[in-house]
Amino acid sequence: MKQRGMAWLLAAALLVPPVVAAADLRIVGEHLPPSSMMEGNVVVGRETLKVREIMARAALSYSIELLPWKRAYAQALREADTCLFSTSRTQEREAQFRWIGPLNEAEWVLYGLAERRLTLRTLADARGLVIGTVLGDARDDYLRQQGLSVAPVTQEWLNPQKLLLGRIDLWAVGMAVGSKPFAGKAWEGKVVPLLTFNRVQTYLACNKQLPEAQVLAMQRAAAAMRRDGGMVREQLR
Repeated sequence: MKQRGMAWLLAAALLVPPVVAAADLRIVGEHLPPSSMMEGNVVVGRETLKVREIMARAALSYSIELLPWKRAYAQALREADTCLFSTSRTQEREAQFRWIGPLNEAEWVLYGLAERRLTLRTLADARGLVIGTVLGDARDDYLRQQGLSVAPVTQEWLNPQKLLLGRIDLWAVGMAVGSKPFAGKAWEGKVVPLLTFNRVQTYLACNKQLPEAQVLAMQRAAAAMRRDGGMVREQLR
């Protein structure tokens, strides 16, 4: 009798599907100080802190790494366990991801060399000039759609070097509203803003196959941070 009972329990156990723990999320971004950068072997930065706080509040395990933007973007589209930050939420991208945030509000600004004294009133004034962008970035796509000449690079830090060397005429920069991204740089006074040409919100953009429970947990965490001031506190650090 005892043996028959044990056999029945074993059979029943085999019929119950195993409980599978949710896999760690893979968070990817690009090297873009002061938002995301390396400090030793650790990814830090203002937007990085916001993402880490969302993960902590959502009680989700994760890894985080910085890659060239084009590679990071492709990985987030391709791999079901991946989220990308900070991603401009545009009409063209809307259906590609699940959106967590917003993390911030950003302006798209054309910068040029102060010594050239260029004047831009609209994007049309930039025709005939070469604009430095990042390959696969929303600003790159937007300017191409406007019929402007772009010279994309794989990583943002290459653009100020090209601008200073005269290899591009303008640099399309995405910056948090009210921020001073070049403060303390040796070339800070040599590069000046010429035209703000768009304003967008930035998000943590997740693969559409990410489990609904994880998406909802992150969305709730981001909403709570907006209510209690968590987003602003991390921005001011």
